[in-house]
Amino acid sequence: MNTPWTHTTVLLREAVEALLSGSTAAVGTYVDATFGRGGHARAILARLAPEGRLIAFDKDAEAVAEAARISDARFSIRHQGFRSIGELPDASVAGLLMDLGVSSPQIDNPVRGFSFRFDGPLDMRMDTTRGESVAEWLATAELQQIAEVIRDYGEERFAVQIAKAIVARRQERGPISTTTELAELVAGTVKTREPGQNPATRTFQAFRIFINAELEELQQALEASLSVLQPGGRLAVISFHSLEDRIVKQFIAKHSKEVYDRRAPFAAPKAMKLRALERIKPSEAEVSGNPRARSAILRVAERTEAD
Repeated sequence: MNTPWTHTTVLLREAVEALLSGSTAAVGTYVDATFGRGGHARAILARLAPEGRLIAFDKDAEAVAEAARISDARFSIRHQGFRSIGELPDASVAGLLMDLGVSSPQIDNPVRGFSFRFDGPLDMRMDTTRGESVAEWLATAELQQIAEVIRDYGEERFAVQIAKAIVARRQERGPISTTTELAELVAGTVKTREPGQNPATRTFQAFRIFINAELEELQQALEASLSVLQPGGRLAVISFHSLEDRIVKQFIAKHSKEVYDRRAPFAAPKAMKLRALERIKPSEAEVSGNPRARSAILRVAERTEAD
């Protein structure tokens, strides 16, 4: 599928190196849990041994169509969100990669409704074949729920004021249906903002995360990783904002230490399930060439031998 929108994969070399443990002919089954436009997947395939296998997941139908262009018997794609990695057999995966960023074609295509920079329908669904769009949700959501979403997922200090403006607009002129309408409403409500940041940035982030249940899916996928990773298998996660990174950081920290049962102080502790390895940020050169990489953080962990 040809489109005018291109995507530059963030932390491409670093993520693949971490996932494959530096191997140039990796064997086993690997998982690209968020295919996107296939940058990481193609790089992994280039490093896989002939008997290796790569399974990709993505809920975006356009991403699945892009994956169909890969003609490689070692590769398969599933039209599912990455919470579905738990359906894979236990201890069957040698490496699991999650790139949590929204792809540039999703952001730059006005029809998808992800960006305040373009006028388009207020959609924001990763999977446009199912679920409720942001516009549909805002048409009926209560003020308190809207405010909580903006506050919790956007870390927006003007959440209540923005929610009130959305409800007032709905009562006066009908629901908001386009990205431009929402961006202008937020800009008229938020009087101060960090230099260089559009007033609507945090609100758009909040609605996208909420409508796609992104944080809940991340938590489910991380928990599933403990089952599907084989001993010595690598977990590599690229996050792009503090809410995601906090979940990943806390998950790795929680499972990277032995657990003692206070009710049985002399009992042997439960073994740690992960070993934290690296925290990697993009180089200055990468950020200069791709500003969307500036907030990315790659965290890497390894499944331990014992459970």
